[in-house]
Amino acid sequence: MSYRIGIIGVGAIGGVVGGMLTRAGHDVTLIDQWPDHVEAMKKVGLRLSGTCGEHLIPVRALLIHELQSVAEPFDAVFVSVKSYDTEWAVALGLQYLKKPDGVVVDFQNGINDERVAAVAGRERCLGCVITIGAGMYEPGHAIRTDRSQIGFKIGEHDGKVTERAERLAKIMCDVAPTKVTTNLWGERWSKLSVNCMANGLAGLSGLGSAEVRTRDGVRRVAIHLAAETIKVGRARGHEVEPIWGITAQRFVDAADGRALGEVERDMAERAKELAGGRPSLLQDVMRGRRTEVQYLNGYVSEQGRQAGVPTPFNDKLVELITRVPPGTLKPDPRNLDPLVAMLPK
Repeated sequence: MSYRIGIIGVGAIGGVVGGMLTRAGHDVTLIDQWPDHVEAMKKVGLRLSGTCGEHLIPVRALLIHELQSVAEPFDAVFVSVKSYDTEWAVALGLQYLKKPDGVVVDFQNGINDERVAAVAGRERCLGCVITIGAGMYEPGHAIRTDRSQIGFKIGEHDGKVTERAERLAKIMCDVAPTKVTTNLWGERWSKLSVNCMANGLAGLSGLGSAEVRTRDGVRRVAIHLAAETIKVGRARGHEVEPIWGITAQRFVDAADGRALGEVERDMAERAKELAGGRPSLLQDVMRGRRTEVQYLNGYVSEQGRQAGVPTPFNDKLVELITRVPPGTLKPDPRNLDPLVAMLPK
């Protein structure tokens, strides 16, 4: 009996995952709200390129309203929308989820698992931390941009290793190597550190994923953004997992001036895996779309205030992105000057 997967939100990551799973023979339905994208997938197929190879894959694609035609429920619904669309996407997916053992998989940037659980119920939720990179710049075409050794980390909220987590991890290995984690929250804060380092800086400047990790000055700002995120995550009771294979404490130490050069060197080395990708927030800015900054750096600022941990670099980054109306930000490296000016002399 096949395992049916519905993916709500077929952007760059959802496209790479949905396409590769379909190509491997899994029963996948791709659900999105962008008419041109869904039409392209229906008429031509889903084109994949980049580090996952060149493929044109016939897929099952639906616009959101076409979900009404789905008669057989899904075993798993992946919620792969932007963070600000979380609640309605979960509520929609629940209507088409198998009872009582269907599972909702939080497949997003940010730390939205509790918001997903508030709608779906914690017992129906799994978290998936995404470590691959991808881009989408035209309808029907997703590009994988990384060469990561681990693609996904799947975990239960309570840290237990369960049969459903292991089953899903095995399925996801058809996209990229996947493991079950017993520290979902520590992995979430690790990924949040990555997002807070790269996404906002790229959105402000137009620099790509590798460039924000390799340019002098910008890279030092990224280290301070990560150090603040790590400190907040720890204050909230989580042991933050390594970031690109670099232990979390090394970012904290580097922000204080200890072994800074070594961390910068290791960041530059890991940037070689990124294959010229652009963080998702920069892709949103390029399209004139609303960004997720309030759910990334803004989340760190909010949690920091609650925990009594100062987050001046994250605060300033949010201010710089939100001082203009959504959709009007113009990327320019000079936009980073106020952040660079905050660096210790």
